[in-house]
Amino acid sequence: MLFCEIKTHDTELLAKTPYRVGVYQASKELGGGVAQVQKTASKAQQLISSQFLTRIHEEDGTPTDTELSTTRPRQVVVIGSLREFTHNGAVNPEKMSSFELYRTSIQDVEVITFDELYERACFIVEDH
Repeated sequence: MLFCEIKTHDTELLAKTPYRVGVYQASKELGGGVAQVQKTASKAQQLISSQFLTRIHEEDGTPTDTELSTTRPRQVVVIGSLREFTHNGAVNPEKMSSFELYRTSIQDVEVITFDELYERACFIVEDH
């Protein structure tokens, strides 16, 4: 399974003003998108786990009291553009590092920008 929260290409990735010098926090839309996809995946996982549990058996086929579910849905937020971090063709390293630190710290959610998604698609098409 895959759950995806899709914003627009011009949705801001970071707050407009720094939290402190050189530190930018995730925008409200980015934080909300991550929270939304996490909650949706969690609810789906709970529903599936309660309905589709697998019972563990001994080697001879005797059922045990142990049940497990192996569902772990993939979660993606597609949002914004890395161009937000450029000015006159140069990248703002403080904004870029703030964004990278945020998105790599989120467990189980991939945050990808529209320009990155486009580049991935181009690479896949060129490779075939």
